[in-house]
Amino acid sequence: MKNPQQNELEKQIAEYQPQIKSFINKRVDNKEDVEDILQDVFYQFVKTANAALNPIEQVSAWLYRVAKNTIINHSKKMREEELPVYQNEDEEDSVRADFSEVLFNDTAPTPETEYLRSLLWEELETALAELPPEQRSIYELTEFDGIPVKEIAETTGVSVATLLSRKHYAVLHLRKRLKTLYDEFMYE
Repeated sequence: MKNPQQNELEKQIAEYQPQIKSFINKRVDNKEDVEDILQDVFYQFVKTANAALNPIEQVSAWLYRVAKNTIINHSKKMREEELPVYQNEDEEDSVRADFSEVLFNDTAPTPETEYLRSLLWEELETALAELPPEQRSIYELTEFDGIPVKEIAETTGVSVATLLSRKHYAVLHLRKRLKTLYDEFMYE
């Protein structure tokens, strides 16, 4: 049998879910993203309502604020920053592909590609070692291990927003730190 608090939560979810979904729909184009954001909002609602010593007084205002913040965080995540833009985008795309090819392709390595690979990995490892542990960890887990940020958040108990912020700072540091090597590789 459900306790009165659970009944009240279910009632509030049923009451506010259509309104919040409409609010999100007007601001997010992708239907899957709308559903993800909606789920995140009500997950936070239930978690906060169950953990809070003081009940949420204005549920509607709280839900809209959380929805707005979740949409903002989602859009930030979707705009992951790329390497710096240079004059010739075709050449830049070629260099990015070359960087990836050197780092990750193991087919028929030449002495030159082996040297470049070791140089790139060495510089990357040095730059990663300069990061605070929490930034390095989120970067390695998402980029090297391919673990989704949501999964890391669930495992660690750290919010998705915090993890994305840490990764953002890691990317900024790595970009700044590896820019010289990138420029040398590009304009060689």
